Amino acid sequence: MKKLFLVLAAATLSFGAAYAQDANEAPAQETAVEQVVAPEADAVEELAGEPMHFALMKKFLEGGWEWMLPVLVCLVLGLAIAIERILYLTMAQINTKKFTEEVERLLNEKGVEAALEYCRNTRGPIASIYYQGLLRYDQGLEAVEKAVVSYGSVQQGQLESGLSWISLFIALSPSLGFMGTVVGMIQAFDDIQAQATISPAVVAGGIKVALLTTLMGLIAAVILQVFFNYILSKIEGQVVKMEDTSITLIDMLTAYNKR
Repeated sequence: MKKLFLVLAAATLSFGAAYAQDANEAPAQETAVEQVVAPEADAVEELAGEPMHFALMKKFLEGGWEWMLPVLVCLVLGLAIAIERILYLTMAQINTKKFTEEVERLLNEKGVEAALEYCRNTRGPIASIYYQGLLRYDQGLEAVEKAVVSYGSVQQGQLESGLSWISLFIALSPSLGFMGTVVGMIQAFDDIQAQATISPAVVAGGIKVALLTTLMGLIAAVILQVFFNYILSKIEGQVVKMEDTSITLIDMLTAYNKR
């Protein structure tokens, strides 16, 4: 959308510039406006004609691959883990209301074995917790409650698997960027010492490396932080459902035991 907007803006400005050139009898003020608009149109055309991935690749190479590559690796690995977690959490979600109603119906109509079979064939951590609880029904409600609590902790740990790596990459990306910044500044001062003079041409290279590595590290950390918080919110919602449905299971078995 942004690229399309820039292309349309460039076309509009180019048309305006061509129209101003054809109007030979236009006032001098319009000629002055044309001279201001034409360079801006050229700049917009150049920006719109350059693909975003090409511009990023160029800045990546300008920042020095030896410092930009580790940051990129952190970003790619972090995104890979984040996508895997999102897919896992999405697959783990079920209609809890429908599930608990079906378990209760099977329990009341066909007994524990039918409810166990239904839980075995249903995906997700809630179904696994129900299966472990129903499996120990013959040992008493106290054993069921302990199994639900213990296996609930196991399922929560599985949901949170990989988050520590994403957190590591979030902390590591800006740190690597700042390391590249320090190296770039050292390079700038080395150039000053070698040339025995302070000029923009001498220090521009080192400072550019410093700024680009810092920028890349911050961008990677921000992207991963957004994914991390999104995954964390989905895990928290899933854990709340697990706790709520576990209480429902205990109440369900208590009522079934009184029959």
